[in-house]
Amino acid sequence: MRLAHRASPLLLAMLFASPFAAAQDAAPTPRPEVAAAAQELQQKVIDWRRDFHAHPELSNREERTAAKVAEHLRSLGLEPRTGIAHHGVTAIIKGGKPGPKIALRADMDALPVTERNDLPFASKVTTTFNGQQTGVMHACGHDAHTAILLGVADALVAMQGELPGEVMLVFQPSEEGAPEGEEGGASLMLEEGLFADFKPEAMFGLHVFSSVQAGQIAVRGGPLMAASDKFTIDVHGRQTHGSAPWGGIDPIVAAADLVGTAQTVVSRRSNISKQPAVVSFGSVHGGIRYNIIPDSVQLVGTIRTFDEGMRARIHADLDNVANHVAAAHGATVTTDIPVGTGNPVTVNDPALTARMLPSLQAAIGAGNVYEPPLQMGAEDFAYYAKEVPSMFFFVGATAKGIDPAEAPSNHSPEFMLDESALDVGLRAMLQVTLDYLGSPAT
Repeated sequence: MRLAHRASPLLLAMLFASPFAAAQDAAPTPRPEVAAAAQELQQKVIDWRRDFHAHPELSNREERTAAKVAEHLRSLGLEPRTGIAHHGVTAIIKGGKPGPKIALRADMDALPVTERNDLPFASKVTTTFNGQQTGVMHACGHDAHTAILLGVADALVAMQGELPGEVMLVFQPSEEGAPEGEEGGASLMLEEGLFADFKPEAMFGLHVFSSVQAGQIAVRGGPLMAASDKFTIDVHGRQTHGSAPWGGIDPIVAAADLVGTAQTVVSRRSNISKQPAVVSFGSVHGGIRYNIIPDSVQLVGTIRTFDEGMRARIHADLDNVANHVAAAHGATVTTDIPVGTGNPVTVNDPALTARMLPSLQAAIGAGNVYEPPLQMGAEDFAYYAKEVPSMFFFVGATAKGIDPAEAPSNHSPEFMLDESALDVGLRAMLQVTLDYLGSPAT
């Protein structure tokens, strides 16, 4: 997933009014207690992040990470609830004064990626994933998210007596997606009663991003990240010898035609002047020998959309294209469009985003907060945002002096987090929390 460093005027004007316009007259007020906490906790947060980075765990396998999180929360005098959606951990910080209820989220899982960074704390972990040996790496920065939220927990507990309201800390497993045949992530946490006894009136989350410069934050109201759906299409032909294709039905030729024609689902069937959309094929499997035309070919891909109506139409159009293109070749198809339930669109509540924008500006300076374009990447934070008004923002991960457009992206084996992002993330999340709760600046 990539972020452009600056948004184009056209994208900034799309769909909704920018919260930045509403924030022009709001005077950001930096909080001294935020700066003090960030300075005091800086090394602890770095140490946590490096420990998690050296010991990454895949989705639904975050046993060590969850245990470390729960152990630290207990050391703060909190009573963490564990085992939610397999390895999720939550805890509630009850302030000494009445006030609102909010939730803060960090994800904990890593990716099946073999790290190629020369760091003293680089991951050496290996595992078997989908039948193949691979490394395991925090190539998306969830180690940073977990460390930042632990730091926020420390800071909030230290001022608990004067804190108005209550804060739920949500350490979530499996944001990257549960393994085949399993459930996990934000949707499962909600199904298992995350908000059953504690319903926040607002929720906040962050993500470190290579496409944002270190020291900066990117945020926008309304749609932010795309809905993500997986699909599979099995093209069925009839096996024959490669020297006599007329003796069978060639599913490879039919599949190739299908892949090409499917591009018209977006370019000719979707109103992309309203919202962007993407249909991509990521996997093609068929055949085992050079001179045998196989019985079948499987196509696997992803659909990204920002509008529920377009999402449904693209699903139907892709199914229609698959069936009719296959029929033109004498083949048939079995479609699964989409496979299961994908992530919905991540939508930042416009009013909440406008309200909290001055807090982000106060934390790191107004000139360091900007509005990014829509992102085709997906996030299961979207499920929380469907339940309560939410705001999700990006924290710059690429060191100054390096062009974010050229830096190794999230999910790359060379993804490199500038650790100043930990300080920025901590300051931003703590400022947002205190400002929303209404704790008076000291």
